[in-house]
Amino acid sequence: MGIDGISQKVLTDSLRQMMSDGLAYRHDYHEQPPRVEYGLTELGTKMLPIVNSLADFGNYYKSIIEQN
Repeated sequence: MGIDGISQKVLTDSLRQMMSDGLAYRHDYHEQPPRVEYGLTELGTKMLPIVNSLADFGNYYKSIIEQN
């Protein structure tokens, strides 16, 4: 299972980097079939307002460009 528009390699590399940076964690349920869950650490959660603000600005800026 993946995310539309993102290759499995890019998703895997991004998750590994986020875990290395202390922003995300991985929980392995040790089940068959295999099941894992990813989530944000406390540090990752604290970054959400910043990331959301950047996304808002990106959407705003895109709308300005599209008007021209």
